[in-house]
Amino acid sequence: MNKYISIDPKICHGQACVKGTRIPVHQIIHMLASGDNPEEIIEDYPSITIEDIHACLDYAASLAEEQFAPIEMIG
Repeated sequence: MNKYISIDPKICHGQACVKGTRIPVHQIIHMLASGDNPEEIIEDYPSITIEDIHACLDYAASLAEEQFAPIEMIG
């Protein structure tokens, strides 16, 4: 995943981006959630590849896997 996603505090305020671009991962995920297919996204952003899109999905899935305890369960 690190081959395709970068986090740099100097780029996009430290948001996860497609490596070598200023395209935030969340933008790609939102586009997919809105019904855009990968080919349309690549057409809109020709600097990214299908592998970049897959890495964005993998990154989002990794974040969703993290476990958070609701506040009422703490203590």
